[in-house]
Amino acid sequence: MATPRVCVLRAPGTNCDPETAHAFEMCGAEAERVHLLRVLEDPAVLAGFQTLCIPGGFSYGDDIGAGVIFSSHLRGRLSEAIREFLTADKLVLGICNGFQVLLKSGILPDGAAGISSSTEDDRDATLTWNDNGRYTSLWVRLANLSRNNVFLRGIDQVEMPIAHAEGRLVVRDPSILETWQENGQAALCYCSASGSTSDGVGGGDASGQWLTQKLDYPENPNGSFANIAGLGDSTGRVLGLMPHPERFIHATQHPEWTRRKLRGDGDGLKVFRNAVEYFA
Repeated sequence: MATPRVCVLRAPGTNCDPETAHAFEMCGAEAERVHLLRVLEDPAVLAGFQTLCIPGGFSYGDDIGAGVIFSSHLRGRLSEAIREFLTADKLVLGICNGFQVLLKSGILPDGAAGISSSTEDDRDATLTWNDNGRYTSLWVRLANLSRNNVFLRGIDQVEMPIAHAEGRLVVRDPSILETWQENGQAALCYCSASGSTSDGVGGGDASGQWLTQKLDYPENPNGSFANIAGLGDSTGRVLGLMPHPERFIHATQHPEWTRRKLRGDGDGLKVFRNAVEYFA
């Protein structure tokens, strides 16, 4: 098959698009950084890509809330093009601010159905201010509990950095967790350092213990409901996550790489490689 094409969709204030495009290109994709205004002028542009990625940054300065303005464009003029993209055999990834955009547009957790019908008042979940009320930047450990998410195939536990002020996942009704667990949508969860793979924890652990074990700061750095750091749709072709996989594509980017004698790829590169290999 031809090289998969990735649209890294940026808006005023987006600042992680170059390294996100680079991560996809390292894995063999053809990544193009596309300005939102170009797509607003011609929504058909999206049809030429197999993966849509909304990277991190501060779209529109987060002036009226993180991802709010960006998401309004997806639900407005671009709604039909986004709906067609979601119903095709294509992938969507949202990182940090991109995760905020996916949730506030309704793309997560319900995919095409969400952007078609949901309003801000009836959504199951959103992202809001961290419990500490501050911008927080640190490294976290994550457990993958999804059975079907394309981006997380072969991933058990990983470390990645976070950098956000509005990363706390809140829900309207805690019972939604049962649905997310059944559908494999509660994809990535913050976990403690003791949950190493040698302990047989994570990687689709059927008990979903990281969803029920309450973690405190810094293990759960923002106070997210059920320790959730990443959420997918029921098809497994959409993923939003607060941590930044594009900031750990080389082992030497880890703050303890010399102490641990890390070499080769960083944990985050697997997310992008999975996306590219989906179209192989």
